[in-house]
Amino acid sequence: MKTVNVHEAKTRLSEILKKVEAGEEIVIARAGKPVARLVPARKAPKRVFGFDKRKWEIPDDFNDALPDDLLDQFHKSGLR
Repeated sequence: MKTVNVHEAKTRLSEILKKVEAGEEIVIARAGKPVARLVPARKAPKRVFGFDKRKWEIPDDFNDALPDDLLDQFHKSGLR
């Protein structure tokens, strides 16, 4: 883990951020004492296929045609 002082961090921020993005951790120190630690931001977790398995179910009639009275309401409302 590399340590840089505040002045160096301010003058070389873009370069330091590139190193952090590459996975390096950098400590920023004031008067030789650590003040902050720069670490790569966490990436969003990957979604796992099947993670919600069995938490909800699709009814057997999901793909069945809608009843005529409901279809009429859609046609009258302009929703298609």
